[in-house]
Amino acid sequence: MPNSKKLHLVSLGCTKNLVDSEVMLGRLKEYEISDDASNADVIIVNTCGFIDAAKEESINTVLNLHDERKENSILVMSGCLTERYREELQADMPEIDIFTGVGDYEKIDALIASKQSTFSPEVYLATENSGRVITGSNYHAYIKIAEGCNQVCSFCAIPSFKGKLHSRSLFSIIKEVKMLVADGFYDFSFISQDSSSYGRDMKMSDGLIELIKGIETVGGVKSARILYLYPSTTTFELIDTISDSTVFQTYYDMPIQHIDNPMLKTMKRGFGERKTIELLAHMKSKPNAFLRTSLIAGHPGEGNASFEKLCDFMEAFEFDRFNTFHYSNEETTSAYTLEQVSQETIDERAEILGKIAEENTLHSLRNMIGQTVTVVIDGESDEHEYLLSARPLSWAVDIDGEVLINDTSDLPVEYGKTYEAKITELAGTQLLATLIKPSI
Repeated sequence: MPNSKKLHLVSLGCTKNLVDSEVMLGRLKEYEISDDASNADVIIVNTCGFIDAAKEESINTVLNLHDERKENSILVMSGCLTERYREELQADMPEIDIFTGVGDYEKIDALIASKQSTFSPEVYLATENSGRVITGSNYHAYIKIAEGCNQVCSFCAIPSFKGKLHSRSLFSIIKEVKMLVADGFYDFSFISQDSSSYGRDMKMSDGLIELIKGIETVGGVKSARILYLYPSTTTFELIDTISDSTVFQTYYDMPIQHIDNPMLKTMKRGFGERKTIELLAHMKSKPNAFLRTSLIAGHPGEGNASFEKLCDFMEAFEFDRFNTFHYSNEETTSAYTLEQVSQETIDERAEILGKIAEENTLHSLRNMIGQTVTVVIDGESDEHEYLLSARPLSWAVDIDGEVLINDTSDLPVEYGKTYEAKITELAGTQLLATLIKPSI
């Protein structure tokens, strides 16, 4: 038997991109997946085009893979960057054999067969029939609930190439979750650009609440969380519904970007400081709540007083996790023509916020010492072969960290299974825990 053709795929950027990459893997099942690009017959880079750093990473990744590729292989550049800069990239990058944007993931097999570049006018949104191949886990899957965004944030170019909000039907989402449960998956992260607006384009007034209640009816779902709430579309009722759910974690990921009223207005966030803080305080009041957010350092108009106010708030409020983006000046955004903050100042402010974030995280970790939590064992830790890497189900995959199990209590350990564990200590920035018993 001749060797099957080999495929090397790199998925850059967000988890929404990852879902689209998994759709492409589903269409190319006849290929053997290879970690080595130099022996691959087809190389695909699913790019990110959000901010300068992501664009640079996408371009560098593609060029490095071109240098490694073997003769007669096919190099495909897909995703947000190619969608956003299709004319420029096709003119400037002869290394690429096939260009495609954000509309043709399910046609990738046909594109490779014909060696044709194509850009569909519609943004692709995976459904239960997409046949994607879940990567990286045998128990957790991301579920994309919508594409596009109706917000007009001053700094964000995404609506310019992803378009307006386009939600999946609730029937489609529930059917996909049922199919994945049948395949052994039990933990789900529901994602979109603005998840709290889910269903508004379909005249659903409380779409995300309906989704939560719908998923709760699916047997076999042990755990779920919502990623990326938007302040002005998040209601107190939604916060309560998440907290009251027996399936969804009390996990609130709401990027606030800033807290100073004039800055929120400049950013076109459509919501003021007072109401944002009211929402956050309501989230924090919930039992076992976990709060994550993101900020932008150095947006045009951010003076010293605005920045100091942001720092004071972030120190006082104490999120469980937050990350900071350096402001990136993007054409097609309304902030592009505003007077810019110097790069040096942006970098300084991002560093200051990064240190506050570290303190926030340490405070959150210290508060867990002595608690008994449900964890899933992912495998051996990279730290040491005698330690196991585990994730509390109340944390999101990849972004919130790991807990190290240094005592299994002689329990039989199975990767991908859940256990009750007691958090015993914080060693530096790392929580240690002892297994108590398998979780039901």
